[in-house]
Amino acid sequence: MDKDRFSANGPVVTDNLTGLMWTRDAALTEFPLTWQEALAYAFEMNRTGFAGYRDWHLPNRRELFSLISHCRVNPAVPENSVFENIFNGYYWTSTSCARLPEQAWYVHLGGAKVYRGMKHASYMVWPVRTAATPVNILKTGQQDCYDQAGQKISCKESGQDGQLSIGRPWPDLRFIESGQTVYDKLTGLTWTRSAAGHDHFLNWYDAIEAVKKMNREKAHGYNNWRMPDIRELESLVDLGSHSPAIEEKHPFSNVEMFYWSSTTSMYETRYAWALYLQDGAAGVGFKANSGFHLWPVRR
Repeated sequence: MDKDRFSANGPVVTDNLTGLMWTRDAALTEFPLTWQEALAYAFEMNRTGFAGYRDWHLPNRRELFSLISHCRVNPAVPENSVFENIFNGYYWTSTSCARLPEQAWYVHLGGAKVYRGMKHASYMVWPVRTAATPVNILKTGQQDCYDQAGQKISCKESGQDGQLSIGRPWPDLRFIESGQTVYDKLTGLTWTRSAAGHDHFLNWYDAIEAVKKMNREKAHGYNNWRMPDIRELESLVDLGSHSPAIEEKHPFSNVEMFYWSSTTSMYETRYAWALYLQDGAAGVGFKANSGFHLWPVRR
């Protein structure tokens, strides 16, 4: 899909996988902006009708995360993306941190880290618009809007994630319990109901062996369990919640704050990507250290 994924047309590029349209130039602003300045920049693009469109916005976290390739670094985007001037650093999203709303989420386009920063800090801006409906990404779950100081405000004409709510809607009852497993109707993935079946921290290699043991023993009646990749783990995140950052009505037990993924970091292969579930950050962990839990998945 990567070969035919992106279609360039003058100053814009359409992502045929997600249905999103991005500016071809990933550094239109030339310089980093504060979060509020980034939102205002998108409004200015709409006022002037950049590339003939008046519905540009600052991408939400899942929109920007959809561009990430965990197979490449500097930049961490698919090889045939046809974009220009990608800065190998941080880019703002329109999604506030639910626990610390004076901070907003950003994505590192050099190495793929997903973290949060104070809104008065300055990062790069990459505007986006929807070129097809519905778009092929999940909604973030965020429903509220906040100012730069973290105070809740009306979402009307804010340009924030809470106003636009772009992505595939979540089912009213997303998670379906079946014995010791839980089926996610939104992604088609099945997770163990206990989010920490191994009640202790594991290093990455021991986590892989633990999954193999589950399959030998046909845990919960199945022999195709595996360690989730980082995108599968991230799909569980509800960015309107925190501590943990999962939908409040979830049926899981023993939810922990740190989880291994099966995705190796291309920056340094001794590290693997991990989910930090207090807020929903995606970072890395040293594979040899026993600092994360295992949450098995199957399809």
